[in-house]
Amino acid sequence: MYKGFFGLKEIPFSIAPNPEYLYMSERHKEALAHLLFGLNETGGFVLLTGEVGTGKTTVSRCLLSQIPDNTQIAFILNPTLTEWELLATTCDEFNIHYNPDTATIKTLTDAIKSFLQQQHELDNKCLLIIDEAQHLKPEVLEQLRLLTNLETNTKKLLQVILIGQPELQTLLKRQELRQLAQRITARYHLLPLTESQIAFYINHRMKVAGCDKPIFTKAAVTSIFKISKGIPRIINLLCDRALMGAYAANKLQVDKAIVLAAAKEVGDYEVDDSNAFVVWAKRNSIYFAVVIFALIAAAAYTYNVQSFKVGTTDEPELEPLVISEKQQYSHIVEQIAQTQGSLNAQFSTLAKLWQLPADGQMAIDNTSFIQKQCSEYHNYQLSCSNWTGPLEQLLALNVPAVIELYLPQENIRYAVLKAVESADMGWQSSSFILQVDNAEIKVDYAQLSSMWRGQALYIWQPPFIDRVASISADSPQAHIQWLDNQLSFILGKPRRLLDSFDETLLSKLNIVQTNNGLATKSSADLPMQTFIQQNTLNQVAKVY
Repeated sequence: MYKGFFGLKEIPFSIAPNPEYLYMSERHKEALAHLLFGLNETGGFVLLTGEVGTGKTTVSRCLLSQIPDNTQIAFILNPTLTEWELLATTCDEFNIHYNPDTATIKTLTDAIKSFLQQQHELDNKCLLIIDEAQHLKPEVLEQLRLLTNLETNTKKLLQVILIGQPELQTLLKRQELRQLAQRITARYHLLPLTESQIAFYINHRMKVAGCDKPIFTKAAVTSIFKISKGIPRIINLLCDRALMGAYAANKLQVDKAIVLAAAKEVGDYEVDDSNAFVVWAKRNSIYFAVVIFALIAAAAYTYNVQSFKVGTTDEPELEPLVISEKQQYSHIVEQIAQTQGSLNAQFSTLAKLWQLPADGQMAIDNTSFIQKQCSEYHNYQLSCSNWTGPLEQLLALNVPAVIELYLPQENIRYAVLKAVESADMGWQSSSFILQVDNAEIKVDYAQLSSMWRGQALYIWQPPFIDRVASISADSPQAHIQWLDNQLSFILGKPRRLLDSFDETLLSKLNIVQTNNGLATKSSADLPMQTFIQQNTLNQVAKVY
């Protein structure tokens, strides 16, 4: 209806997974690269996870266009199957003949293995892609693993890509599925888009549809980000409805007011115009993606405090005030706003969680105070690190942290992320205990995400005695040897002597990062966060 009005040749924000409209953000590029990497390996399984609507299916369809012609592909879209039905569906997708009246699990398995062997002799590859794989039952996944047992001396004859929501990661952690989990050669968790990426995403889709002019104002994009939380599917719904609203109002630009009206019409959200935060409404079905993977920044050896500019306060005595999870978000914001929430006070609280001395007399200058404290903590074999990035990646470190919170009217407070309850159920099902001055406040994931500004400070215990921040090709030989020893131990590989940072070492590092859901690095720099997770078993302070 609005195509002619905006000079469009087709609807730009359809929720159908059209590869022509795929906006390759850095995260989508990484996801595609991980899938391609996994398919070039000799292992059996590749894993792609992400929240509802983040673009998993679209990425997988883009992958299909880059697969060699000598690849036989089976695509299962409805995985709510029994063991027999999985095997039968696999036969159907590969065009393997069988008698449905007499076929058993054994005869179906034999038919598939015979097909795989024939394709190998023809120098063809076989790929099985399963979407919505979080619905697979454990016994079906085990049957899938058995299918990948057929192999030559150098590779598996069947490769499997599992695509699903974050629950799939939890499923694969079950004890009875540990053998399958060990066969995953590459994995990636697709996160929502950032605000700047959303602007490029919208412009990209409008351009593909035929409109080169900027239609959405900056304020409109900001509102779309806050409402959608970066989920492309919700962005598409909002933008489509917003374009319809602009057309109805005879406006050639989509502004904030049109977006807010569109959000109410979409029906999944109610928008609180007074504080510009989303009130999660009727259906609690859309949440942020979980990440145990894709850590981006290297941990700093010395904390850089220039980005924090706040006043000071004396540290109060702790008088816990537990706020019920069921209370309204506005009440939680009010409780936090009533605190002073200074950086210095929260940092002293963080230090006490590590059983460290905290200076009772706060320095007037925050920079001097925290640098002084962090310098002293080096004597305890501990380091301070500044964090910038997604909340999920900070949570994956499993360390308490001073986090920067954004409240309405541009108010900023600092709080200590002290504990996470029900972390094994996924972040969206967890509760988070924040300490702000003399109050302990319990919030849920959506509430914490709304206040999160992407900045944090944490204390951690480096695994390397010299507390080096990174290991690269320029590092001393002893450091490089130590790194290779640790990676060999984690991967169950024999130790070897080496005098330089070679490709084998980099490959080991990338495998460990991928297996732990972390972003692989093309350079030889070593993010020490890779080992923080390995190191939290014995550290003093953890959040879950």
